[in-house]
Amino acid sequence: MDVKLTEWTSCGGCAAKWGAAPLAGLLRTVAGGPSAEVSGLLVGLAPFDDAAVLLLADDLALVSTTDFFPPLVDDPADFGAIAAANACSDIFAMGGQVKIALNVAAFPERLPVEAIGAILTAAAEVVVEAGGVIAGGHTIRSEEPIFGLAVQGVVDPRRVWTKAGALPGDALVLSKPIGSGIVLAGAGDEDKAAAIAVMRRLNRAAAEALSALPDPPHAVTDVTGFGLLGHGWEMAERSGATLAFDAGRLPRYAGALVAAEAGTRTGGDARNRAHLEGKVAVADGVPDSLVALAYDPQTSGGLLASVAPSAVDRLAGAGFVVVGEVLAGPAGVTLRR
Repeated sequence: MDVKLTEWTSCGGCAAKWGAAPLAGLLRTVAGGPSAEVSGLLVGLAPFDDAAVLLLADDLALVSTTDFFPPLVDDPADFGAIAAANACSDIFAMGGQVKIALNVAAFPERLPVEAIGAILTAAAEVVVEAGGVIAGGHTIRSEEPIFGLAVQGVVDPRRVWTKAGALPGDALVLSKPIGSGIVLAGAGDEDKAAAIAVMRRLNRAAAEALSALPDPPHAVTDVTGFGLLGHGWEMAERSGATLAFDAGRLPRYAGALVAAEAGTRTGGDARNRAHLEGKVAVADGVPDSLVALAYDPQTSGGLLASVAPSAVDRLAGAGFVVVGEVLAGPAGVTLRR
């Protein structure tokens, strides 16, 4: 199929998200609206999290999310699979199980039908792998292709994970490497292919490993468009603690460091830095390339969890690596050597 999706768009993936600063202002405007009083709303906009959670019964809650973006890769099947994995990740980040998903699509009418079919087929396959099924959707015309999903899942309301609750002494663990934005923007074809393979991978196994812990994780989020530092800040702010990341321990995609050292950056880099000004402290001696990777917008990134140190060994088999620790103190994020 002779289609390169990135030639159809000006930006792609989670780097296309609104910046965190204007988004936060918008959410403050609507958080106190009529929906704030909905009975049984356990997690909504005040404060927002990775997904909404609505109580249905004493032992059952609905988890609901939506995520969509323009293409960040050329191959239609890769695009569909990454979009689906990225959308399902929000359900897993709340401790939920995926049940159904609806396609959210906007395509140029001149885009080959075969390309659209490949996007939808790959997405459907990933949703099945996540434990759910595509149950419908909606498609409109657009000059640029946009695709994603609205995903619904279930969770035990007594075991909902949120960004709040990280405790001093906790280990910070991450289930996927960082640097996907920089790799796709400036690395070689082999490194791009390796990153795409990981981006297609669901966070289901990582979430199941967290669920199997004798003591539940204290805080969980998934790392996407605001980068590791941005989503780390959200966890720090909700928890009233300092998240200290160790720059040298951060897992990186192959080719990410070389591309970062060469100066490759995405459009989301500057937006993330502007939003986090005054909230992130970078230690002397941390190379600019590692700082850039920590700010880099991710698409279908890993789960970031704050867990008791005793849980670290149990999580290694699910791909989690230790990337830092939680410290007592005011809300903040530190990037250490």
